[in-house]
Formats: sequence, structure tokens, C-alpha cells
Amino acid sequence: MNMNKTLSVLALSVVFGLTACQQQKTEDKSVPVKLETQEQKNAYALGANIGNFIDQQATTYADVGIELDRDLLIKGVIEGAEGKSQLTEEEVQQTLHDLQVAFREGQNKKRDAEAEKNKVEGAKYLEENMKREGVVVTDSGLQYEVLVEGDGEKPAETDTVKVHYHGTLIDGTVFDSSVERGQPATFPLNRVITGWTEGVQLMPVGSKYRFHIPSDLAYGDRLAGKITPFSTLIFEVELLSIEASGDEK
Repeated sequence: MNMNKTLSVLALSVVFGLTACQQQKTEDKSVPVKLETQEQKNAYALGANIGNFIDQQATTYADVGIELDRDLLIKGVIEGAEGKSQLTEEEVQQTLHDLQVAFREGQNKKRDAEAEKNKVEGAKYLEENMKREGVVVTDSGLQYEVLVEGDGEKPAETDTVKVHYHGTLIDGTVFDSSVERGQPATFPLNRVITGWTEGVQLMPVGSKYRFHIPSDLAYGDRLAGKITPFSTLIFEVELLSIEASGDEK
């Protein structure tokens, strides 16, 4: 989180917050404002954008266990703009510093909790999955199923391959899918996660396999989009062709 950006946006919102508060003293909140001119729309759109940003920030804090009283947040903006802040400038800066520290600690705790949950659930999933008929387990711990067995060549680690794939977490969440994009992917096998490098080499061209990849053969303790640390991954991969051999120069 960029705390300076947050403070800048909050400061900017003072101008609009004061106007809104003054209007609310004389207008019924249930009566919509008039947005008839471009100038009115400009002002409202900027205010709405700032309001959405503040709401997102408050939600982000709440996501790591820090609840912000929104009434006090607005009151602080207004009183600060009027020069009536109940905190000195030094107290404001120290409080914001402490808030940022608490936010980072909250992020770390949430990440650690998710990681531990992923480890436990991943191990349980793999233990049960390996018992299913048709599932093969390699020495590394990679699990795979043959959905369609092709009759083409098998790629080498240094080859570049063209594939279609569909990747999910063990709860079914889709995190990446060339199938959904409708566009196959091409990449060198030695520049992807270990589970892919090992698994795709097992596939003759024309095959479709399902891989169940332990976190140590995937992203490990790294965060990658929807993939949180120590996530077990599931991929359905169709090997369309070998685009280039690693022996070619």
C-alpha cells in the first residue's frame, strides 16, 4: 500500500467533502443531486471516484483485520480541512506510521495463515488423489492422469512446445486458461514451473494429461496472482506440437 498516495487522495477529497456536508445540512439526502450540465457531471464523477477509492482502502484494511470507523474518517477529513483537527500534526504522522506498520503485520499474518492452510489442504488432497484409479505418481511427487494418449514424439526439456491448458486451484478456482482465452500458448519447457517441465516431457504430441502439482514443483512460497503461497495446482494440458527442438541452432 502507498500511504502517501492514500493521504493525497484523502486531502483532495476534503474539497468535495466539505461541499457535500454543507449541502446535506439543507437538503434531504434521499433527493438525488442534479447532473444536468457537464460541469456538474465532472464534479460528481471526480467525487465518486475519490469516494470509491476511500471505500476500497477501508475495505483493504478490514481484509487484514483493521477496522476503520468511516464516520470518524470523514470527520477527520472535514475537521482537518477546517483547521480543527483534534490531533497535532506530529500525532497524525505518528498514528499513520503505526497504522502502516499494523497493516503490514496484518498482511504477513494473513499470508502465513493462508500458506499453512494451503500446505495442510494440499497434502490432504494429494494423499487422497493418488488413491484414485488411473493416477500415476512420479518420484518427484508429481501426479498425472492420461486423458488422451497421443502417438507423436515426446518433447525434451530444452524444446519449445505449443499447448492448450486449463489451470485451477484444488477448490476449482481458475487462475489461468489458454482454453478460455481461445489461444494456445508456446514456451520453452525449461522456463516454466518444475511440474510442467517434468510432466509435459511425459506426453507424446497429441496427448491430453491432467497434472496434480505439489507446491514445491509449482510456485512454492511465492504469490502469483490468484495462486497463494504453497498452493497445489491442477492443470489439464493438451500437447499440440513441438515448435522447436533445443538442438536446433
